[in-house]
Amino acid sequence: MINEATRRFVREHADDDVRQLALRGCKDANVDLTMALQQIQGRQTARSKLPSWAAVNDIVYPPHLSMEQCSSELTARYKASVAEGLGGNRQKLVDLTGGFGVDFYWMAQAFQTAVYVEQQALLRDIAAANFATLDLKAEIVAGDASDYLHHLDSASLIFLDPARRDNHGARTYGITDCSPNVLTMKDELLSKADHVMLKLSPMLDWRKAVVDVGLHRVKEVHIVAVKNECKELLLVLSNTPSDHQKVVCVNDGSMDIFPLDGDEPLVTTWQGSLVGAWLYEPHAALMKAGLFGQLAQRYHVSPLAHNSHLFVAQQPVEGFPGRSFRIVDCSSMNKHELHQKIMPLRQANISVRNFPLTVAALRQRLKLSEGGSNYVFATTLASGEKILIVATR
Repeated sequence: MINEATRRFVREHADDDVRQLALRGCKDANVDLTMALQQIQGRQTARSKLPSWAAVNDIVYPPHLSMEQCSSELTARYKASVAEGLGGNRQKLVDLTGGFGVDFYWMAQAFQTAVYVEQQALLRDIAAANFATLDLKAEIVAGDASDYLHHLDSASLIFLDPARRDNHGARTYGITDCSPNVLTMKDELLSKADHVMLKLSPMLDWRKAVVDVGLHRVKEVHIVAVKNECKELLLVLSNTPSDHQKVVCVNDGSMDIFPLDGDEPLVTTWQGSLVGAWLYEPHAALMKAGLFGQLAQRYHVSPLAHNSHLFVAQQPVEGFPGRSFRIVDCSSMNKHELHQKIMPLRQANISVRNFPLTVAALRQRLKLSEGGSNYVFATTLASGEKILIVATR
């Protein structure tokens, strides 16, 4: 796919600024400059996103949009671990939306045979070249996901990552807005496979997604965050009803598993003194899950208010999945208290939870610069009072 002159140019300029290279151009007519710039930019992105692939010289990278949309190595490896944990046989994996092939590569290693299906010829050619480089044996199929599914006999696991952009390049978030529309395929998918794994937008309401595909079909929901940012929503469907449906919340090394069949109500809120207590903020995957009643019960923490998504305990809570702080002071929004307790800080990290002002607006009002060792949480108590909580890590 890439001639030797272009490969040499890529090696020589591996660390250069792609924009500057594009402006300078290349005098060697044998160099495909467009392809070279794509490879340089792709490998620079891969160093953090796909470090194992970036370490291999002959990996071919796709255009920028495909690099932007592809999974990271971390999330791809996680999906492989989910696939391995599903039980049953692992004879055949079918990826109906192959793309750049990152997810497929890591999942395929757990199966006896693996089939990669992709409509776009460029992505198929790139995947075929990379799988050969990485010594992965796979069947490469040119075709549409629905068409291939019609002719498929059976599989252990079918994986789909529906495209989440419309014809104009805008992002879409609803299942029915994605391509292919898995809701029209779900019955056939489950008639052909033991399990189906769907990768969906982290912006999606996972509860609605579960209802859309059918609660009885859902075996597992995985909410995957990396560095406290939600990256993926995974639904695992099964053609066999499960007695142990679960929601798995993952953030880096932290994992919490909850039953899918409802949440415990937040009956009581924090009633004690805040100063001297410990404040807890769940990580992004737990925030997305919204299972705050189960979280409070499991870790013996009390919600500050029903909609604050902040929790308090009198003593340190070991292993809480999120950030923890020691509360050193509190202030109402009274001007005198703000001048006395907040503004002397001069610098603080500000967060807002269930509060009428944005971080930017509050920072401007308090005249606090960003950073430092102090944290200010602006929130609303169960009584309706707006307060600022000053805390340290």
